[in-house]
Parts: sequence; structure tokens; C-alpha cells
Amino acid sequence: MARKFLLPCLFFLCWQLTAKADFNYDGNCVNAYKAILALRMNEARAFLQKEKQQDSQNGIITLLENYIDYFSIMASESKSDYERLKDNRSARISLLEDNDSKSPFYLYSQAQVYLQWSFLKAKFGDFVSSAFDAKKAKGLLSDNEEKYPGFTPDQISLALVNVIFGSIPASFQGITRFMGMSGNVQAGVKKLEELQNELTKSKFSFYNSEVIFFLCTSDINALHNLNDYQRLTTYLSEMDSTSLLRAYLQGYVAAKTAHNDDVIAFLEAAPKSADYIKVPSVDYMLGCARLNRQDNTPPTPLFDYVKEFKGINYIKDTYLKLAYYYLLQNDEGKYNYYVNLVKTRGNSTDEKDQQALWEANDAKPDLDLLRARFYFDGGYYSKALAQLAGKDENSFKLLRDKIQYYYYLGRICDKTGKTTDAVLNYQRAMNFGKSTKYYFAANASFLIGRIYEDKKDFKRAGDYYNQAIDMKDHQYQTDIDNDAKAGLKRVGG
Repeated sequence: MARKFLLPCLFFLCWQLTAKADFNYDGNCVNAYKAILALRMNEARAFLQKEKQQDSQNGIITLLENYIDYFSIMASESKSDYERLKDNRSARISLLEDNDSKSPFYLYSQAQVYLQWSFLKAKFGDFVSSAFDAKKAKGLLSDNEEKYPGFTPDQISLALVNVIFGSIPASFQGITRFMGMSGNVQAGVKKLEELQNELTKSKFSFYNSEVIFFLCTSDINALHNLNDYQRLTTYLSEMDSTSLLRAYLQGYVAAKTAHNDDVIAFLEAAPKSADYIKVPSVDYMLGCARLNRQDNTPPTPLFDYVKEFKGINYIKDTYLKLAYYYLLQNDEGKYNYYVNLVKTRGNSTDEKDQQALWEANDAKPDLDLLRARFYFDGGYYSKALAQLAGKDENSFKLLRDKIQYYYYLGRICDKTGKTTDAVLNYQRAMNFGKSTKYYFAANASFLIGRIYEDKKDFKRAGDYYNQAIDMKDHQYQTDIDNDAKAGLKRVGG
């Protein structure tokens, strides 16, 4: 009799445990999510621990734990952290698959895990596995859209996938077509903008910071809109003022759009307490911005970057910037010391580090051209032009410097709206440099193409894009070729 009574009780208990499985974005989870987007991971973990005590079967816990891994690894760029945590992906997918299949978060949460690990895998060079994860994420999101049309979180991720697949470099597009992966950057960004406007009036308003994160990075990296500073800054003003992610994005957008003084102001004001995870890129951007301004401020952030950073990128580039800082201070000893570190430290995976190594092995730069280069990078165009005043090609002995002189004249004219003079100087840089391994001639050709594209002269634009592609075996070959091929696609070349 007791046994007959015990079996139904056990069944009822198991049923209760199963029935509790759910996806509930309650107060604890919303607060954890907001803390993650502010890069306060210990605070987020505390909220999730509280939620586990109240509802251990809540699938949102698993999703947000993946968010913590994603943002932490993206911030640190640590290969050891990536290797240590990457098995979490499969374990979390299994947990989510065992949760409430009738919830709109069921497929969405699995898609998010796949998508976030797709980004991480790509960052660490595992491109094939990254592509498969991205394709899996898109399939899950599309299935979820059929079941729950208009589900806001789903719409956000679908828009992002559209941006990602639409901005894949031309050199990889054959593979993506084979895998059935395609997208449209403009459509994806437009959808993100629409969703951002709608979020404040919806129950998913807490997603606003993530959408702004996607909008800023998409606008800069995928659309290459370097004239959208005010619009993006307006978006960023809506984020939590205590967020380190907000400060990072403000600095990033300002740096990419040549608002150098703002870069320094934003990043110097970034939160620095132990409540936040380390983001070494903040130090890198701040150090570069101070160098661009050339106000003789000590390069402390660059020292902090090479000390704190656990990844592999921009180490050589940082040492080169330290070398150039001391060269501009007329300290030849320290210049030579850091040039040697460029040659012996760091990796050459990223093209910026490859370029740093190239420059370290080349002749010492001309000081006027170097100052003009940094002023230009910071958006100080009048100062850059003044640095070149009274000079011509005969002012420089090295062919490299003659090419660079015309290239930077072209860049300054281009940025200040003097497009006729820009084309003239770009063409001179091409004439001097088209048979060299320096990137100036190829990029000058691409930039002339962009000028003509803006003027709707698509035939001339296509001609110059093709000339850029035809130049081979030069610095930044992959980036310039991809940009030129994307330009040809736009102009129908």
C-alpha cells in the first residue's frame, strides 16, 4: 500500500520540477542584464544567484550566463579565457533545449548562444565553426519568427544577422553563398533603428543598450558612416550614464569619426572602480588619442595597455606608437628601444600589427610627415596642413615620403571638402607609389573611387576601384581589396 502511494508522489514531484522550467525575465534577470551591459559582471552574477534561489529552472539564467562570458571575453580578448569557457556553449544549448519549448524565448535563447559564440570564434580565428554557428542561429531565429511574429528580441537578432551576413568581406562571399548565408547591411541597420525607436514604449525597453551597441558598431564598421557622429552620440546619451560599455562606445565612435578631444574626454571620465571588468581597449584608444593631440602628455595609457592586455592584437602597434612618441620628443634612445620591441614582442595576425612591424623595419619617419599623420588621425586638419606648408615633393629624399606627402595632402583636402584638390593629390600619390609595396597608392585609388561614387559618376568610380584591386602585394592588401570590391558592387562594376 505504501509503495502504491509512493509512486504517484514521486511522479507528482517530478512533474512539478519539470513544470517549473520556464523563461521568465523577472526583476532579478532584468537587473542582471542591465549590469552585464554596464560591464559590472560581479553585480550581474549576484542577481543571477538570487534568481537561482527563487527559480532555479528559469532559462533566462542560462542565457544571461552566456552574456557574461561573451562580453567578458570580448573585453579581455584573452585566448586562455576563450579556451577555458568555450565548452560552456554546448552545455548551455543542452540546458536550453530541455526548457519550456512553448516559450518564445525557447528558440531565441538558443540562437543567442550560437550567435554570441559565432562572434567569439571569429575573433579567435575559428572561422569555419563560426560560420556554422551563425547559420544555426539564423535558422533558429527564422523558425521562431514563424511561430511568434514580431517578437521583439527575435527582431533585434534577425536585424543583426542581416547586418553581419551583408557585410562579410568579398573574399569570403563565395563560402557564404555556398552555405546559403546572405544579408543586407542597410536593411539590417534600418530595422535596428526602427526597433530602437519602439523599445521605449515596450516591455522590452531594457534591450535599448544592446540595440544601441549594435547600431554604433554596425554604422561604423559595416556602413563606414564616418559622418554620423552627432546621431550616434544622441543614441549613446540614452544609455546608463554609469555604464563602462557606454564610455567605451562613446570613445570608439569619437575615435572613428575623428573627434579626438571628445575621445579623451569620454575615456578619461570612464568608470574605473573594481566593480567593472577590465577593458584594455579603453587604454589603447586613450593613448592613441593623446598621441594624436601631441600635447606632450605622458603615454601612460599605452603602457597600461601592454601591461594589462591578455590578447594578441595591437601589441606591436602600441610599441610603435610609444616609439613615435619618444621620436617626437627627440629621445632617440627610447625611440630605438621601443622600435626593437615592435620587432620582438606581440603577434602579426592583425593587419595593423603587420603594418607596425613593416614600419619598424623601414627607415625612420620624417618628423613633419609623422606629425601631420597624427594630427590628421585626430581630425586636426588645419594643424596637419600647417605641418606640410611650404613643402613639395623635392622636400623629401625618400620615395616613401614623397608618396606619403601627396597622400596626406589628398586626405586633408578630402576631409575638408576640397575634392578637386583631393583627387589631384591622390593621383600624384598613385603615380609615385603604384609600383611600391606601400599602401598609399592603392588606398588613394580607392578613395578617388569613393569621391566619384558620391558624385554619382559610377563609371569613373568603378575604374578607380578596379585600379585599387589591380595593385598587388602591398600593405593592407586584404582590407583595401575588400573595400574596393564592395565599392564595385555598389556602383555596378
